[in-house]
Amino acid sequence: MKLNEPEHDAPADAVARRDIEPVVCYPTATLPPVDLTAYRAARDGWTKIAETLVPPRDARTFTVPAGHFFRIVSVEGPQVGDLNLWHEADLTERFYSGKTRALHGTHLSTGDRLWSCLPFLRPMATITDDTLDWYGFDRFGGSVHDVIGTRCDPYTNRLLSGGDYHFCCHSNLIRALAQAAGIDLDEAERHVHDVLNVFMCTGFARDTGQYFMKATPVRPGDYLEFFAEIDLLGALSACPGGDCSSEHSSDAATCHPLLVEVYEPANEPQGWRPAEPNAYSRRHGM
Repeated sequence: MKLNEPEHDAPADAVARRDIEPVVCYPTATLPPVDLTAYRAARDGWTKIAETLVPPRDARTFTVPAGHFFRIVSVEGPQVGDLNLWHEADLTERFYSGKTRALHGTHLSTGDRLWSCLPFLRPMATITDDTLDWYGFDRFGGSVHDVIGTRCDPYTNRLLSGGDYHFCCHSNLIRALAQAAGIDLDEAERHVHDVLNVFMCTGFARDTGQYFMKATPVRPGDYLEFFAEIDLLGALSACPGGDCSSEHSSDAATCHPLLVEVYEPANEPQGWRPAEPNAYSRRHGM
């Protein structure tokens, strides 16, 4: 974080330097548009084909065929979840939270897309509904569904507390992926990645720039809904921090399950086709 007292004097033109207007790094006007009307029309007559209950302090995997919807639902009490996504046929194509953040901002909501890693860089899923969109940004700069945090993990827990805790979201996701893919823990760990923090309320402290969390506003019945742009394998961890109002990576917080529901539409959205990998030539100047 920045020093409370700088060690170097500001130059004479410091005010002018600070007043330079910012430039948005990735203008998104040329991104393929999201036709929410077509997506939402496809929900008419849909059928729930699967559901997965994620126990507290644990994770579960689920699959979503391209052209289907899925929801992450709060079912008992305030609880946050850590979401990983992979292309079902290729674990090396996975959710890229950093590029998603660069394109859509620190916190996601309706109309935003979850993008896959390089060299694929294509939309994996599109958010089609968010019952917490009313929250916006609070007076602390906090909001929900962030792509700025990583995931609680046993390595950072060991660094800060000196103890081992095996039910951090990182470990939960590893166990779930290892079981689903039939691979060992070491291989599964290489595929677990930075997450979408579903329902989590977070931001950056304006005085220190530190990442903060606060109690999630989610209540039973709230959900975040997605449309699968490609065949997906997902993993969701019900974080051991519960509502993340005080701590995570412990057994002290009250935790609740989360529910994943998968829906098959009667018809695909009008004009929709599965997302293709990025068309860059991959020559890299050679």
